[in-house]
Amino acid sequence: MRTYQKDINADFICKHCGNFVTTHSQISGVVNRNHCPYCLHSRHVDLYHPGDRLCACKALMKPVGLTFKRIRDKYKPDNHGELMLVHRCNNCGDLSINRIAADDDPGMIRAALMNIVKDQPELLWACKINGIRLLEEKGHRHLVQSRLFGRPAELQVEAAVL
Repeated sequence: MRTYQKDINADFICKHCGNFVTTHSQISGVVNRNHCPYCLHSRHVDLYHPGDRLCACKALMKPVGLTFKRIRDKYKPDNHGELMLVHRCNNCGDLSINRIAADDDPGMIRAALMNIVKDQPELLWACKINGIRLLEEKGHRHLVQSRLFGRPAELQVEAAVL
């Protein structure tokens, strides 16, 4: 008898905003998708590694900021890794980082950068103990812009002045 495994990376309806989300890698540019490209909310589905879908929590995860993926090259500065979304589970408080997908709303990504609340010491502490350095709007805005739109940060500063 043939058994069928449920597609663990199936299209879904966002539990936060209600939009349909496709998980096809040709559209999103990522292999394992669990966040909405419209509101950037996620679900707490992965336990040990991206795509395992073993977490029993399944609660909503709110985008709380941006960070750079840690890289192993000790000679490169911290900001040379991939730009990543930071999510925090509304139920258990766990943190996770997720790749930004090609179809994610750039305005929402910028909003995630600007909405970091400094008066949330528990969030900042949780990030610190998990080795996540949240990016700050003041110091990283131009770098985030260049990562999103492919222009060097220096050119964006010059274009803003003109």
